[in-house]
Amino acid sequence: MTNKTTTKKQVYDYIARNGIVSKAELMAQFELKINSMTRLLEELITENWLQEKGLGYSTGGRPPILYETNAHRGYILGLEISRIYSSMGLYDLHMNRLSLVRWTMDETMTPERFIDRVQETVDSFLVQHELAAQQIVGIGVGAVGPLDRERGLIVDPVLFPAAGWRDLPICRLLEERLGFPALLDNGANTALIGEHWALRSERYEHMLYVHAGAGLRSAVMSGGELVYGATDTEGAVGQMIIQAGGPRLRDNGNYGALEAFVSLQALESKVRELPVTAAAVTTTIAGQEQITFETMVRALAEGDADVLHIFNEAAAYLGIGLANLINVLHPEQVIIGGALLSAHETMFDTAIRVAEQNTYYFPKYKPLFSKGILKEDAVAAGAAVMVLKKMQL
Repeated sequence: MTNKTTTKKQVYDYIARNGIVSKAELMAQFELKINSMTRLLEELITENWLQEKGLGYSTGGRPPILYETNAHRGYILGLEISRIYSSMGLYDLHMNRLSLVRWTMDETMTPERFIDRVQETVDSFLVQHELAAQQIVGIGVGAVGPLDRERGLIVDPVLFPAAGWRDLPICRLLEERLGFPALLDNGANTALIGEHWALRSERYEHMLYVHAGAGLRSAVMSGGELVYGATDTEGAVGQMIIQAGGPRLRDNGNYGALEAFVSLQALESKVRELPVTAAAVTTTIAGQEQITFETMVRALAEGDADVLHIFNEAAAYLGIGLANLINVLHPEQVIIGGALLSAHETMFDTAIRVAEQNTYYFPKYKPLFSKGILKEDAVAAGAAVMVLKKMQL
């Protein structure tokens, strides 16, 4: 990529992040002569990447021309691949969501059927919004790890209900079927990318994202950039030891790990131990009563005190895990998402209360806790933002 191309993309990205800007603001950000900046802006307008957005306030002389990116120069797909639900959204280049579809991941959702579902959804999006496939810039994928991001592989996801997901070249399969580029990152990272984008006017530099669902996942941002380790370890937060010699989940991983107290499997196990399982907690599948996430949520909605106690206990353990992370990473903003947090309103409050009680220097140091702006749409939206950031002009 030439210096001119790099600068062109940097200028575009700056305008995309900040919305509507003037040439003077751009001149203050980039070391370009005014003639060079003028030519670059004219080129971006000619190519339809930018458009003029009226005039700003004059401080003497002519009012400045304002610029913004063209939301309809292209469109981006964001895809979430998770253990409980998957979803896909269509976004314009201002990251406005135009459509979103969500579906359940069950034992029938093999990779082949999943790709079929994705293609069917893409086709319906194109028809609904009267778009041509050539207008799609690409598809971003936020998936359960571990992953090989460079090779576009889902390596060995645990707890997937369907077979066939190990060593899956998801990017290649999507590109072959859909005909446009695919980018992959783990879902926790794309969720944090999405939330950071949604909060970009706040200028947060240090953020922590924790997702509690079928498993536990986390992502960290420092200096406004995602922190990557030597390997993909989005699920490693679940192996944080919070009780030495404590229980172990699925006969692997660490004893006393956070996931043994805060995960869908851990909660299902606790509910099974209840002396008499309420009818609201069970469902009949193939002639046998089974406990599922949906039936536990139904029990919570119906006021089952025993199930609520189990969920709140898990939330307290999650708060301990959050405090450990906060004491090491010192984030400004902590976002907590996932199906378990949305199961009942007290889950979030309990987790935050315990986290604050165990945060060093609290209340002098008090990170802001939230469920995020995008909430359950964060993974898919962030996957689309990932494509926007890497998009070539």
